[in-house]
Amino acid sequence: MRGNDESMSKGEAGIPVFRVEGVTRVFRTGAVSVQALRGVNLALTEGEMVVLLGASGSGKSTLLNIMGGLDQPTEGRVFFRQQDLTRVSDSKLTAFRRDHVGFVFQFYNLVPSLSARENVALVTEIAREPMTPEEALDRVGLAHRMYHFPAELSGGEQQRVAIARAIAKRPDVLLCDEPTGALDSATGVQVLEALTQVNRDLGTATVLITHNAEIRRIAHRVIVLADGLIKSDEVNATRVAPAEVTW
Repeated sequence: MRGNDESMSKGEAGIPVFRVEGVTRVFRTGAVSVQALRGVNLALTEGEMVVLLGASGSGKSTLLNIMGGLDQPTEGRVFFRQQDLTRVSDSKLTAFRRDHVGFVFQFYNLVPSLSARENVALVTEIAREPMTPEEALDRVGLAHRMYHFPAELSGGEQQRVAIARAIAKRPDVLLCDEPTGALDSATGVQVLEALTQVNRDLGTATVLITHNAEIRRIAHRVIVLADGLIKSDEVNATRVAPAEVTW
């Protein structure tokens, strides 16, 4: 059973957002081959927040990049709803990333010469049915900082601007690679609170990579990777608020 959490109401229906079937990924440099993924099977449903755990080199980021259409598997198939992402053209893969996926990385990748509002507007100007930059920033608690530039914001605030930029397109899925990795505990909690609020309020399926095993406690599901394989896939019976996570 899932934990008792109203934010899983859409996910409980079992509507798949992603299906990953038998995915392998081999990187080759000259005569050297590195197998990053070794036949991964995974499903992600609407409204879920999933934490991916594993040591460096376990395949977490490779899996996230393949799900987000930034990379292609060597073997296997990846479905977004009913669309086979491994069999579409580059232009359709670009459209998939633009229309359906929000990315949040460890480093914020904000444009220094643009305000917080203008950084978010970079996405809203090309998305199909976006939020306004003001709404996106308000959802992460930064409406009062929208005209500040990145250099005038703390690390946690910059990461929340990056989250606002990612969610402004109203993505079906939010893929986060170590979003708290460069932050201290207090600012990291603020970022986790923003992510859980988006997951709860918008029903955005969220995948979060972290090295901090404590963060697993905020998730609906916890998936552990090792040596390119899923070693465990467990549902949290209960969840905690980000403020209860220890660093």
